[in-house]
Amino acid sequence: MKTKLLAAAAISLGIAAAAAAQEKTKVGFIYVGPVGDLGWTYEHDQGRLAVEEEFGDLVETVYQESVPEGADAERALTQMALGGADLIFTTSFGYMDPTINVAAKFPDVKFEHATGYKRAENVSTYSARFYEGRAVIGHIAGKMTKTNRIGYIASFPIPEVIRGINSAFIHARKANPDVEFSIVWVNTWFDPAKEGDAAQALVDQGVDVIMQHTDSTAPQAVAKDAGIYSFGQASDMATFAPEPRISSIIDDWAPYYIARVAAVMDGTWESTDTWDGIGPGMVEIGEMSEVIPAEVRADAQALSDSIAAGDYHPFTGPINYQDGSPWLGEGETADDGVLLGMNFYVEGLTGDVPN
Repeated sequence: MKTKLLAAAAISLGIAAAAAAQEKTKVGFIYVGPVGDLGWTYEHDQGRLAVEEEFGDLVETVYQESVPEGADAERALTQMALGGADLIFTTSFGYMDPTINVAAKFPDVKFEHATGYKRAENVSTYSARFYEGRAVIGHIAGKMTKTNRIGYIASFPIPEVIRGINSAFIHARKANPDVEFSIVWVNTWFDPAKEGDAAQALVDQGVDVIMQHTDSTAPQAVAKDAGIYSFGQASDMATFAPEPRISSIIDDWAPYYIARVAAVMDGTWESTDTWDGIGPGMVEIGEMSEVIPAEVRADAQALSDSIAAGDYHPFTGPINYQDGSPWLGEGETADDGVLLGMNFYVEGLTGDVPN
């Protein structure tokens, strides 16, 4: 009996030792804004928390928030890699070159860069087809405006943002041929003061619906004070539901983050490029407020369902360039190469795309 007890104890100790010896997979996140922005960074951090919930004690996650794009990002990435991270997600377009530079110095660390296009053997890229969601809320905006003036707060003139403006405008115009867009470029992803000033400037111009491709809830606060409508950006921004936030574009990064961490754990990770939209669930349309008429809600849902099923592409011709020259013919759809490099406005938009 004593021999059996000693043997059992030895086995238990061996299992405990093996478990203790198993190193956690360390996963890092670099954020361009604060985790409490209730927008872009908030949703990425929700994905980080989902990783912790999925894998429990098998993972350790770390993050650094409000990291400026450029040299500061390279320093933050280097510190995270030196700190033992196995996988690092860099979650803003301006982190592209810093990610590539640091990845070259740490070939055993895996990197994932959001919204960029440069890859390496240990660098993947991923993004969401936000323009699909902007088609849906563009339709709603076109139906909801009474002044026919819609304001759009834009961050930086990169293809991702330009695609969104064009998609929203095309579908607002389809819903209401009299719609005009007023666009304010703020050259920041997250700056509540600048975003609030931009929203107020649009209110002063007579818009009664505000859309945005920036990350704070400041435009919703301005819209609320002005008694006009707005849309949540990146997350539901439910603090401002049901008014003035009448719907939202929601980014759901959790399934992707869980899958990529699992790939590192099981040794199947490889450099890939992912660009998913409404169909796979990376882009969602937030609850549509009852302020929106039932018929408009139904049409918007039908548009979303059609995009998700692959039956409709938001960039389907006929569509012209801003100067009126043909871009897409009747029934023709834009290919991903053109969309990824989009640097032009479509016909009907005024002003120039900033350099």
